Amino acid sequence: RYISTFRPSVKREAVENKAQWKTMGPAKVAVPSPKNFLQKHSKEPKLPERKKEQDNKKLPELSVPRRTDRPVMGIQSNKNFINLNAVAAITGLPKKPQPVCVDRRQGDKYLLETSGLVPKYIKKKDYGVTPKYVTQRNEEMKRAQEEYKARVLEQLKKRAMKQLSDEERTSLLQGLKKNWEKAYREFQCLSVQIDTIPKKLYKERLESEMKQLEHDIELLEKHKVIYIANE
Repeated sequence: RYISTFRPSVKREAVENKAQWKTMGPAKVAVPSPKNFLQKHSKEPKLPERKKEQDNKKLPELSVPRRTDRPVMGIQSNKNFINLNAVAAITGLPKKPQPVCVDRRQGDKYLLETSGLVPKYIKKKDYGVTPKYVTQRNEEMKRAQEEYKARVLEQLKKRAMKQLSDEERTSLLQGLKKNWEKAYREFQCLSVQIDTIPKKLYKERLESEMKQLEHDIELLEKHKVIYIANE
């Protein structure tokens, strides 16, 4: 039978270290005193003690009539309240029922005016009127654009720049597109297998030329106003 050579050392370590994991935490814990038991209503919040009112402080005067006061007697009115009420009921306008809304068939009723379903904002005096801050912001934007245009024109005059007309711009755009079609046609005529260095260089030159032409065409189509330097 196989017997491990570490068997006696394992037995010795188990006997020596036996008491190390015998307890968790301190072995002796302070026991609470039996006098500190939980009493009734001890955890309820306690109100602060009521302060005694000062004797010299005057009490507020009451609106109740005094015991010695006597009511005024002998006052009579000649109004006929029955006739007045009848005339008011005949000549008065009928009371209109308040509009209500119900959330479901057998639900509770709620006033429609306070429910948020009535568009009260359309009854405002300034409804549909542009706010002042919007008009002020638009004016500031227009002023900034005018200042920017004036600054650009001044710089262009200093640099002697010339603005391209629409005809020149369209003709230039058409020429760039024709050049791109020509380069694309040459690119399509390339062989499928490009195994020599001249073929690779020719293909790279066509790709860079087409990319530059696409960039120029996009620039001309995006910007309608173009300036060039006078030679």
